[in-house]
Amino acid sequence: MKLSRSANFGWRGSWTAWRNRILISPRFQRFATRFALTRPEARRRARALFDLVAGFTYSQILAACVETRLLELLADGPLDVDSIAAQTALPVPGALCLLRAAAALGLVEPLGGQTAWTLGSAGAALLGNRGIAEMVAHHHLLYADLADPVALLRRGGGGGALSGLWGYAETPGSGDSAAVAAYSALMAASQPMVAAQTIDAYPFHRHRRLLDVGGGEGAFLAAVGDRVPGLELGLFDLPAVCDRARVRLDERGLGARAHVHPGDFTADALPSGYDVISLVRVLHDHDDGPAQALLRAIHAALPAGGRLVIAEPMAETPGAEPAGAAYFGLYLLAMGSGRPRSPAEIGAMLKSAGFARVRTLATAIPLTARVIVATR
Repeated sequence: MKLSRSANFGWRGSWTAWRNRILISPRFQRFATRFALTRPEARRRARALFDLVAGFTYSQILAACVETRLLELLADGPLDVDSIAAQTALPVPGALCLLRAAAALGLVEPLGGQTAWTLGSAGAALLGNRGIAEMVAHHHLLYADLADPVALLRRGGGGGALSGLWGYAETPGSGDSAAVAAYSALMAASQPMVAAQTIDAYPFHRHRRLLDVGGGEGAFLAAVGDRVPGLELGLFDLPAVCDRARVRLDERGLGARAHVHPGDFTADALPSGYDVISLVRVLHDHDDGPAQALLRAIHAALPAGGRLVIAEPMAETPGAEPAGAAYFGLYLLAMGSGRPRSPAEIGAMLKSAGFARVRTLATAIPLTARVIVATR
């Protein structure tokens, strides 16, 4: 079949076509690497291209560090290679190979000419955020689905290893505590990354009652409760998830302040009486139809002037574009539901649901989460 290419793309289409012809040229590539003024940029682009090729290997090095608990082992101080090998159940050559690879990524650092090793700056930062390690630990499921990425794209995602993590959500009535445990625990462990930024960005103390929809085990609700003592708390999620939330909230000493509402927001009305509702990493987990229906249901549950707070990683985030379209785009495709959306897309959905005012709030690390507030 003959492909047709429209020439009607204006100056940008003409410019990018010219640019690409130049960059593809081996002659230009040789010139760029030899000429003093272009050599730094050529090296930078070569490194970026190599990182694209080698990214899977980097991820597997990180996965090996997490699985062997290498970073936790070095957190208390330096160790020699023999001790590390023994405590990670690796042969000395394998331990040394992992240490050198991890050092290249900043996860560990050598001391005394590689006779001893200690935690690196990136490894220390990772240990300070347990949610990242939890995400890495379950990435083997994602990698299994991405072993044949073209097949994943052709079938439209889902049905693989990763989708099994939240299969209970597709048939809510069949979900029991064991079925929801893995995904709920993962979301709870990684929630602090988003919760702190959301609470810093939005003044929850201005409200009386907060309902967290799709609140999982209550990690976000507990974080808000700790920061805003006078706020009454509510959580809405599937019945089996709510069973776990009750236990966690009681353990945090919030049982008297927290009301747990079991239900399925794709079929049941949301409880009323709350002047602020939160969706924390929930909207992007759902396809456009269910997501739009959820926003309409929230609009119906809120009083006039009530607020909806949406917090999640979003597409088209300046400086973090790969996190949206690349990582979460493929992750959610493998999960079988949802997609990363830009603030503009979410804003249009909110207006369609009936919200009068929509604004985006600044967060400290937009890569992790951006915050959108809508007023009924």
